[in-house]
Amino acid sequence: MSAVLVDGKLVSQVLRDKMKRRVDAMLDRGVKPGLAVILVGENAASQVYVRNKVAACDSIGIQSTEIRLPVDVPERVVLENLVQLNNDPTVNGILVQLPLPAHINENKILETISPEKDVDGFHKVNVGAMVTGNAKFYPCTPHGIMMLLDFYGIPIEGQHAVVIGRSNIVGKPMALMLLEKGATVSICTSKTADLSMFTRQADIVVVAVGKPNMLEASMIKKGAAVIDVGINRLENGSLVGDVDYQSALTVAGFLTPVPGGVGPMTITMLLENTIRSSEMSRC
Repeated sequence: MSAVLVDGKLVSQVLRDKMKRRVDAMLDRGVKPGLAVILVGENAASQVYVRNKVAACDSIGIQSTEIRLPVDVPERVVLENLVQLNNDPTVNGILVQLPLPAHINENKILETISPEKDVDGFHKVNVGAMVTGNAKFYPCTPHGIMMLLDFYGIPIEGQHAVVIGRSNIVGKPMALMLLEKGATVSICTSKTADLSMFTRQADIVVVAVGKPNMLEASMIKKGAAVIDVGINRLENGSLVGDVDYQSALTVAGFLTPVPGGVGPMTITMLLENTIRSSEMSRC
């Protein structure tokens, strides 16, 4: 029996339709949510990501502002732009596209964003709030994964969830969010001995390591929900995830494709956080 396809494009569209209705109601009251995106340099992948985020905003009525800065821009100038955006009442969300050039301190940049406008959920204030179960903004990719699990009725409470990867963007917040919903969570890394011992026991596996096809069918418990965050371009130009998709189809109960699984949900949760910021600013 083949796994159920966890269709991020479908779920994303359902959620965006609901978001558009919320934004339309805000516009009727004279309120227009706003997102500002700062892009430093000419990184091709970053340009694509920013373009997709701007298009997503436009599609549901969120005002988007794109600030492009040269790759050699002084860190001071980036910080000055952030201060201006923090003080701009028409901007509800601020996003700095990562990665940044080596001469710019990423932590300093992220901590300069106002926590009330930190729609990526990376500021230490928002991370701390998430740890204590009081988050205003969850990081977009883990939040999107939680929405996928909910949409497909995949149980979390009492289940064993294995998160492969410990990044601040996906792995760590993903583990916290699953824990908050009552899962028993194991975090595995590149240093984990006998990774398959953990994954073969897991009811939910979230893979976010950036290693093509590393999770094979033999490592998956029959019927498990397998969420593939990885996106890797092979030498032949094709895109694959961290999961060996074809073999996993025969074992997993639920499986995200790459592309079209987690990716669309990340941008959708950015929209959600921006709308939420606008709503909270007027409470």
